[in-house]
Order: sequence, then C-alpha cells, then structure tokens
Amino acid sequence: MKKKHNKIKSLYRMLCYAFKALLETGIANVAAEECDNVHDLFAAILALGVGAQIKRGMHRFYVQKQEDLAGLRGKINVSETIKRETLSRGKLVCRFDEFSTDIPHNQALKSVLLLLLRHGNVRNDNKKAILNLLPYFSDVSDVDPASIKWDTLTYHRHNSSYEMLIGICRLTVKGLLLTNELGSHKLASWLQEEQMHLLYQNFLLAYYKHHHKEYSPSAARIFWDVKTGERGEHLPVMKTDVTLEKGKRRLIIDAKYYSYGPWRKHYDRKIFLSANLYQIYAYVKNSDKYAAGHVAGALL
Repeated sequence: MKKKHNKIKSLYRMLCYAFKALLETGIANVAAEECDNVHDLFAAILALGVGAQIKRGMHRFYVQKQEDLAGLRGKINVSETIKRETLSRGKLVCRFDEFSTDIPHNQALKSVLLLLLRHGNVRNDNKKAILNLLPYFSDVSDVDPASIKWDTLTYHRHNSSYEMLIGICRLTVKGLLLTNELGSHKLASWLQEEQMHLLYQNFLLAYYKHHHKEYSPSAARIFWDVKTGERGEHLPVMKTDVTLEKGKRRLIIDAKYYSYGPWRKHYDRKIFLSANLYQIYAYVKNSDKYAAGHVAGALL
C-alpha cells in the first residue's frame, strides 16, 4: 500500500510541473496524500479546479442554433420553413446565435467528470463534489469522451484558465479510457505507457525551466550535419526532450519511460535497448558538428 501511495504522490508531483497552473493555484493543495489511485487523484484535481472555474465564470461563446419559433429571431431558414410547413402551425424555422456554455471546452469537462463518476474508483467525498458541480453543466451537451477532438480546443486570454483542466481531462481519456467492442467504457488502473512517457517528458522540461533557468532549458531542434548540397529532405526531424546549455557546453537529455525497464534480455544478462543508444548518439554527433567535445548526452 505504501509503495502504491508513493507512486500516486510521484505522479502528482509530475503533474504539478507539467501543468504549471497546479503549482500556481490553490489546486496544488489537493490532498494527494489521501488519494490511493489515479482515478481518485484526477477526480480530486478536477473537482477543485472546475469548482474554481465555475466561481470565476464558465466560458461562453456564440453557438448557432435552429429552432421552430412563434416569432422572428435571427434569420429565417426559408427552405426549411417551406419544407416542414411550419407556417401552418404559426411558426418559423429560425437560425440564430446564442451566447452559450454549450461549447467544446465545457463538453470535455462534463464528459470526463461523468466518466470518473460512473466508471472511476473514486472516494465518496470526491463523488459528492463532482455531483455538486454537474447542475452547472445542465445546458452543456453530453458527448462521448472518446469522440472529443482535443487538438481543436484552443486557448486565449479569455479562457486560459481552462488549459490545465482540459490537460487533465485529456490525460484521463487518452491514458485511462478503455472501450470494448460494444462501446461501453472502462478505466484502466494506471496510465498507459505512451501517456506516461509524454507526461514524464513534459515534467522534465518543466522541472529544469522552474529550477535551473541558468541552463536555458529548451526542447531544441538538432539539424543533421550534412554537407551543403546533400539531400536531407528525407531525414527525420530531430527534436530533443531537454537541452541544457551554459557557455560552450551543452547537455542533451532524452527522456524514456518504460513500465518494464529500458532494457531487454540477452541470454543471462540485461542490455539497454540499442535504438535508445543510437538515438542519443545521433543527437550528440550531429549537435557537435566540429567534434569539439562540448556536447554530452544522457538517457534518463
């Protein structure tokens, strides 16, 4: 139990760095010590975060609607009015814009809150907190969490407070959601490896940016060391997870996350995965174009 609890606390620390808003708001005070599984941790974060967002005001935007109305509102959809013969009932088919909370960002929040409530291993106090939030989403459409187009959700100064909340929602769906052939949902007991890898990668860069700005941390791109005139358009893009620089010195860190460890069995011994070694070697070799020995690499 203690090992499992430490795993949850480690995950929470990574989330705090990867989603900077967790460090900057009261959400960082979420009682991670009381959460013994990832479902409960995400439910606690979202319950606090969405509650704070509701107090600030849920984001709204103009949504186009079409309804049969007794009076004129917006524009008349003439073809639909004639086709459906609504005039015989004293109504017009009208298209109009409504300033509504029924927008994709709020749909995503509601979808994941319901997902955790219905399918998650969540403590009763966090379930109650989620239930208390749902009435504020009464005008928001129910959507299947698997259908959410996360990359289309954009942020600006009016809805920037949503970015962390949507990030947690996306991690919940991408990392935990399992859908069987019948379309019913089930949540995994731990984040899938691909999502843990991305989280670990984001955590490392955010950690260095927070604690070691003197090394100018970045996810820098490395260009292939090919001679002028040689064709390099078919070569893959090299982008580091973390690059640290000070003076002439540079350290390239490549983040790897494996549930089974970064090695494979070879007879009676373990050896590191060769692809990882080749990758960090390619980064260092092409970054140190003049072979001055100022570039080093690390697999973390």
